[in-house]
Amino acid sequence: MPLNATLSDVTARIIERSRDSRTAYLERTQRAAEAGPARAHLSCSNQAHAYAAMADDKDTLAAGRAPNIGIITAYNDMLSAHKPYESYPAQIKQVAQQAGATAQVAGGVPAMCDGVTQGQPGMELSLFSRDVIALAAGVGLSHNCFDAVLYLGICDKIVPGLVMAAATFGHVPAVFLPAGPMTSGLPNDEKALVRQKFALGEVGREALMAAEMAAYHGSGTCTFYGTANTNQMLMEFMGLHLPGASFVNPETDLRQHLTTAATKQALAITALGNDYRPASQVLDEKTFVNGIVGLMATGGSSNLVLHLPAMARAAGIILDTEDLADLSEVTPLMAKVYPNGLADVNHFHAAGGLGYMIGELLADGLLHPDTSTIIGTGLEAYTREPKLRDGRLSWEPGPRDSLNHKILRPVSDPFQPSGGLKNLRGNLGSCVMKVSAVTPERQVIEAKARVFDDQHAVKTAFRNGEFIEDTVVVVRFQGPHANGMPELHALTPTLSVLQDRGLKVALVTDGRMSGASGKVPAAIHVAPEASEGGPLARVRDGDLIRVDATAGTIDVLELDFGSREAVTPDLSANAHGLGRELFDVFRKNAGLATDGASAVCHPNNPAL
Repeated sequence: MPLNATLSDVTARIIERSRDSRTAYLERTQRAAEAGPARAHLSCSNQAHAYAAMADDKDTLAAGRAPNIGIITAYNDMLSAHKPYESYPAQIKQVAQQAGATAQVAGGVPAMCDGVTQGQPGMELSLFSRDVIALAAGVGLSHNCFDAVLYLGICDKIVPGLVMAAATFGHVPAVFLPAGPMTSGLPNDEKALVRQKFALGEVGREALMAAEMAAYHGSGTCTFYGTANTNQMLMEFMGLHLPGASFVNPETDLRQHLTTAATKQALAITALGNDYRPASQVLDEKTFVNGIVGLMATGGSSNLVLHLPAMARAAGIILDTEDLADLSEVTPLMAKVYPNGLADVNHFHAAGGLGYMIGELLADGLLHPDTSTIIGTGLEAYTREPKLRDGRLSWEPGPRDSLNHKILRPVSDPFQPSGGLKNLRGNLGSCVMKVSAVTPERQVIEAKARVFDDQHAVKTAFRNGEFIEDTVVVVRFQGPHANGMPELHALTPTLSVLQDRGLKVALVTDGRMSGASGKVPAAIHVAPEASEGGPLARVRDGDLIRVDATAGTIDVLELDFGSREAVTPDLSANAHGLGRELFDVFRKNAGLATDGASAVCHPNNPAL
């Protein structure tokens, strides 16, 4: 099957747009590759510091002839998704030793949970934790003692930050190790219903707590298709995981064998062998296009619209929102996983999962088949799935038909003909909307605005019974420069209640929504942001706003709108408390949301 024309055209323009920056990046990584790890060139004193605690591995390390794996880990036991990583370093070291090689924990990176900080001041650190993770990984790898790196991370900002680090150290092979989703608990739609009842005062906190604990009940990622599981999909479409590794549950024999196999693969692709596969070779323009197609075909998290440009920029590749929008138009929505449907990721995996989707998209010319991956050239290998046969791991052909058409459909009969995200433009600026869970009749909303400067004021107005007509809820001064661009997912139950009452409701904000946000139309990541004098700062209560995901427009329908003065915000409340003062440098230096809202990987960083 020839490549889809739009896929080919978008890839070509990304390559052309990125020519200078990508060439400079590849030249840098080539020089670093030629220099090699400094391990063998360190002074005796330097080496002694690096190997002092390595016991039986000291002689192997000092000889410098066997591969040494660096482990970057996001382990902590507050995040259920990262709890399984506690045992990974010991297993990785044992596998390396058995192969005559070594492994060291190069460093840890922070891993915060947006589910804990939703609606709290700590959420204002969330987006920039991605940059901190990239920086922390860079510190760990700066010792320059590693022939390959295993990256242990899953959740919202962690994988994007780790990819930014892997791209920056692009001369070093990079293998990403997932840990898998927790087993299914209370169905997500039942949990959401309890949340709505709590917002209405129909149930108390005890019932709410019981529902939440029944949904989030063990080790592994949350089972809905939010940002964490979208990250795992992305790593598979981009060839940074082993095939079929993303959604195998933690603490299973298959998961343990996959971790062993990933370690062996990392050892096999170092510059010391005959199959050198540096991260810079895997992370090319075609790989990022394949990742975008995966995002659209699965109806994944809108947060990746922010992360993908920042990740790509670290590899010298320049993405823009038009690339994502054009690919979305030609990519069918093939999956319905909560919040886009009732199924969770375990059901999705059982129905055929990523291997089935990749096979379908390849057959229809909607993926580049010839990308470099950690296991070889070509994405066809990712249509296979891992199996344990008599205690041995092998990969077998995956299903060629969906096992549940309510969850997973072929390209020829998708849930929607186009992907899960839309790019909107108008006199309010540029923004995105996740439409995969929004019914068609709610994708066009024209109503009067209610303007708020923080999410708590929205909840207060709701409790006071102030929403009695169709409304476009505008929440501004939530961008990266204002307060770090927090997710506003805590508004979802409130807005869902209004919608269920029969009102037409939309959210417009320069902030973010969770990757788990669903049925309420939300025009998010509005840029330029209000605190920088963007058009949102000129909106008034009662303005008629039209949000049209079908036409791709967002406009204030008032004749004097363009001539108004922008409101000047008071941002003093965002400056201090729970570490926010430490992140002032990120708020001041963040790029636009359309460029990824990064303080370290954006167009104005001369080093990139």
